This record gives sequence, C-alpha cells and structure tokens, in this order.
Amino acid sequence: MAEEAAARALEERGYRVVERNVRFRFGELDLVCEDREVLVFVEVKARHGIDHGHPLEAVTLGKQRQLARLAAAYLQRLRRRPPCRFDVVAVELDAAGRAVQVEVVQDAFQPHENTRRRSRGRAQGIL
Repeated sequence: MAEEAAARALEERGYRVVERNVRFRFGELDLVCEDREVLVFVEVKARHGIDHGHPLEAVTLGKQRQLARLAAAYLQRLRRRPPCRFDVVAVELDAAGRAVQVEVVQDAFQPHENTRRRSRGRAQGIL
C-alpha cells in the first residue's frame, strides 16, 4: 500500500516511474523514477502513526550508504550516467493500512557527503 501511494504521489508531481522493487543480492531499490532529465532513486518509508517516529527517521546514515551502493549497481547495469538524486517518500498509514499522509522529500541526501568510506587510508565517495 505505501509504495503504491508513493508512486501515485510522485506521478501527480510529474515523475515517471521506471521500475519498482529493483532487487540486487544486497538489497532493493523501492522505486526508480525519472523527473525530467534526472534519474531518481526513491526510498519509501511507512509508519502507522508517529508513535514509532517519523518515517524519515528510518533513513539512517547506514541506509543512505546502502541506497548509494544499490544506485551504483543500478547505474552500472544501465551503462550510462544520467544526473541522479535520492528522494524519500514518507507515508503515514492509518490502523487499516491506508495512506493518510504522503510527504515527498526531494534530494533527501547527498551520497557524496554522507557515505564516505575509508579505503587504503583515503576517503572515497560511493557515487
């Protein structure tokens, strides 16, 4: 339900959903979209009420690193390097699992800044 609500909200904003649930052995991209000339990797986070925190709080630095790695794998498979960004869609669900609020956060994080790793003594960006 949450991914469908997210896809609808994105399409209403002019995005085109290219793929859903793109699986790799180390994870999954929820949605891959195009927003004009930009390829957008979309993470969908859903919560039943705010008792468990806002859905955006679940996109931790570790999750950002995983999404950047998944995006890199997707781009390698695509064999081209379009401009890219990472959006997050927060979906609040009611007790029956229906979306009551959908929040789209464009350019939610920058993998170059947030996903640095140490490799042989120097920092390297994922993308």
